[in-house]
Amino acid sequence: MCYGIDLGRRCARLFALAGLVTAACAGNSVTVSSLPTSAAQGGPIPISGSPVPASPSLPLSPLNPVLASPAPPMSPAKPTPPPVYGYQIVHTFPHDPAAFTEGLVFDSGFLYEGTGLEGQSTLRKTQLDTGQVLQRHALPADVFGEGITIFGDRIIQLTWKSQLGYVYDKQTFRLLREFTYPTEGWGITHNGKNLIMSDGTATLYFLNPDTFERTRQIEVHSDAGPVTQLNELEYIQGEIYANVWQTDRIARIAPDTGQVLGWIDLSGLLSAQDRRTPVDVLNGIAYDAEHNRLFVTGKLWPKLFEIKLIPPR
Repeated sequence: MCYGIDLGRRCARLFALAGLVTAACAGNSVTVSSLPTSAAQGGPIPISGSPVPASPSLPLSPLNPVLASPAPPMSPAKPTPPPVYGYQIVHTFPHDPAAFTEGLVFDSGFLYEGTGLEGQSTLRKTQLDTGQVLQRHALPADVFGEGITIFGDRIIQLTWKSQLGYVYDKQTFRLLREFTYPTEGWGITHNGKNLIMSDGTATLYFLNPDTFERTRQIEVHSDAGPVTQLNELEYIQGEIYANVWQTDRIARIAPDTGQVLGWIDLSGLLSAQDRRTPVDVLNGIAYDAEHNRLFVTGKLWPKLFEIKLIPPR
């Protein structure tokens, strides 16, 4: 109840204001029975139940999430290209220009080499300093010899399309056994526990050295995607080095993930003068772990090189 004229006028204005608010909310299922103090000061009216649409005049800010624009999606970071290593020639050695090199291994002071071409494929042991062939074994005329590796006292050699591998005694080159695989054979090396084999694709296969069964595989990739044409292999200080066929590059590969950790660019290694006779592509990697020496050559190359890698600047 209101007493007095002035007080009566004030009460009438309050009742009228309350009536306007009630009418404004008539579209909602909730009826405002009382007017909070904030409404009289021009502030928002809190209502339980359905939310009141925000006023478009309110400023954009974290306090008004209904009006805030969603953050744009973040673009994925671009992969970093692997570093590219250069080279320095340390020594040059003679190499049989008739050797179509498919596999190369350094062991106990000698080079062991697997060569290809049907009717000309061999396994051989050569003198590093002179290139003289000290021991030779001819493969059957109908197979194309490929990569080799030495595992303990055995030499393991692949063939290209015959899906057939050979195991020899390292000392005598006597054939001990044969084994098969379902793909082509290109390069082979080992990490001390498993054989690692390439077949010309981006896949490297890990094999049990006794049963030759596959235990796992990795897909080789760089920032640009899969790396195919993986050829001759060598395991060096925890990385897989792989010739990439028809290029002057060697990929340095992480054996756990297949990621290319770096490239070795051997462009210009064989001089123009040495290329006057028929030569083929770069192929052949050997490593002398005792003296930390890296050797490379190519198919039908007249020279074999010891090189030192130059890190990128």
